[in-house]
Amino acid sequence: MENPPKLPPIQVAQLDLDGPEGAVLDFGPAIGSGTEIGGGDVYALVRLRGRPVATVVCRVPPGKKAADAVAAEARALLARSAPEPPAETVPGPLPRTSVIVATRERADSLARALDSLLAQNHPDFEIIVVDNAPVTSATQDLVEQKYEGRVRYAREEVPGLAIAHNRGVAVATGEVLAFTDDDVIADANWLTALTTPFAADPALGCATGLILPAQLGTPAQILLESHGGFAKGFAPRTYDPANPPADEPMFPFTAGSFGSGANMAFRAAALRSAGGFDPATGTGTPARGGDDLFAFVSVLATGHKLRYSPEALVWHHHRETWQDLKNQAYGYGAGLTAFLTATLVRRPSLLPSLLRKLPRGLAHARTITAHRDTGDAAVPGAHGAQDYPWPRHLSRLERRGMLAGPIGYAKARRRVRGVSLPWDREEQR
Repeated sequence: MENPPKLPPIQVAQLDLDGPEGAVLDFGPAIGSGTEIGGGDVYALVRLRGRPVATVVCRVPPGKKAADAVAAEARALLARSAPEPPAETVPGPLPRTSVIVATRERADSLARALDSLLAQNHPDFEIIVVDNAPVTSATQDLVEQKYEGRVRYAREEVPGLAIAHNRGVAVATGEVLAFTDDDVIADANWLTALTTPFAADPALGCATGLILPAQLGTPAQILLESHGGFAKGFAPRTYDPANPPADEPMFPFTAGSFGSGANMAFRAAALRSAGGFDPATGTGTPARGGDDLFAFVSVLATGHKLRYSPEALVWHHHRETWQDLKNQAYGYGAGLTAFLTATLVRRPSLLPSLLRKLPRGLAHARTITAHRDTGDAAVPGAHGAQDYPWPRHLSRLERRGMLAGPIGYAKARRRVRGVSLPWDREEQR
């Protein structure tokens, strides 16, 4: 099926309850758009006294209040599965953090993201915008005029998301480096929740968080989220290379299960010592992706732990058009095999481990077109009689991308040959 299916829009909401069976404390649109949630299909984040614990998908019948319908669905879900306990509080100060946002010619969405980042409740952080291979001055003008003194501006002429991230790493002053995208809105507690694990565990090298859809208004957005989107569920988890998870026999090569680049943070010393992001990976290069996955594995390979914290929440604006979704499907496949190629090229010591796990790895590759793992998160299409299957045409694009990923990575490496790490260039000056 090459044409998009006809799917009605789904409203995105959030519900806050005063306990699993408690009263409704708050209900409304997910990111404060002001649009009232009415009848029809609703996808909702469920919070318990502000803490994200689940998602529900339901249909609000005509004449019934949306808050009542969603609350009833949420209480029924929570009665079946007890939410994870609240995260432990950490005594002492949180680490100083640099928030790095790489962008290219998207000033409108960037402004929305920056507004949410400036509203964070973290006590000590800076924001750095990296303008990647700009063709206009729109991003620089926005930062210097609207956010003067509150947001730092950096410029990276070489195109590529990984190279832009490395530029941010070079100029950052934080002990922890947090990364997000220009198409997200960060929950006010995002940065605090994302960096708290670093204060709690000195062996932690990386943390990731929860990514939920900001809108489900087009077939492309609905299908992406129905396929799993970027969500990794609501159960916190620590990945320790000294104690590999029994339920992930391909660890750490199944890096996609750890999180995504729109919501990740690294201990600065660990990321720099691991070599940063591979400049031949990521959006803006022929590799099409894999930059975040490579960084996850690189930090784990040096013996550091990785923590997934669902309380660290951002709302992601999925791309809206059918062509965007086709590009993403191809990019999923290309990014996966480009990441694996980069790992073997840059970290050949991992080859024996990969070869031992290769049979199961091939099985994993064959299942990339299956529904993505969302942990305990509900997705559109999982309710009532509705069904939003991942089209076979998009599955074929993923497989084509997988075949092209290694070639794309090789092309990208030739393009960036001779480009040194930005922090090395800074030291040479």
